[in-house]
Amino acid sequence: MELRPLGSTGLQVSALGLGTVKFGRNQGVKYPRPFTLPSDQEALGLLELAWDLGINLLDTAPAYGESEERLGRLLRQCRRDWVIVTKVGEEFHAGVSRFDFSAAATRASVERSLRLLGIETLDAVLIHSSGDDMAILEREDVLPTLRDLQQAGLIRAVGMSSKTVAGGLRAVACCDVAMVTYNRAQREELPVIRAAHAAGKGILIKKGLLSGHLDLQAQADPAQAALRLLFAEPGVGSVVVGTLNPAHLRANAAAAQRL
Repeated sequence: MELRPLGSTGLQVSALGLGTVKFGRNQGVKYPRPFTLPSDQEALGLLELAWDLGINLLDTAPAYGESEERLGRLLRQCRRDWVIVTKVGEEFHAGVSRFDFSAAATRASVERSLRLLGIETLDAVLIHSSGDDMAILEREDVLPTLRDLQQAGLIRAVGMSSKTVAGGLRAVACCDVAMVTYNRAQREELPVIRAAHAAGKGILIKKGLLSGHLDLQAQADPAQAALRLLFAEPGVGSVVVGTLNPAHLRANAAAAQRL
């Protein structure tokens, strides 16, 4: 699979990344069908398959329940040169999301992610937005704290998983990476992708395949049609897709390779 530069971060990422929310959380999610969390053996098999298909990016977060902890265990058995993206600001406990963008919470979150994942440096840490992107970036301590941790060598790139166009544009201006929603039904954040490309900043796409809600009757190959739209934009680094189904992962990888 093609490796693409993630802006000017120096990171080379696969066109598809593997999202791991389903490794650790099955409550309060908006997928079309309920699912049970995979066994360690099933999750390990998916990681090994992803690597064999050319996928090198893993996306996780404290808000994904047990995802970071499980990845840490599994990656000790599947040692590869992964690019690992995690987040700060949101946590999920007992069925409820809680947000904290303070300096103390940010530092504690990064230190915990490093410990759970069993690594010395996080490739990218994104602010997990609550929806008030501008206030988080301009009034909270999270971004300066991440920059301090980056300066200390604990993080390679910092950014935001944003929820608004204004917030995405602000993230492009003050961060290294922005993660935005972009798909054939939601194209509002296209200006963020184009601004990032012009500025040499990295772009990650979330919900690129409509979180499993692709209309299977709309195209002969809906995944390929969706990915063709996304990669028509030169600023896109990687599209993060989450699945527990090896056949779906193979099909998505094949669709990406046919572009």
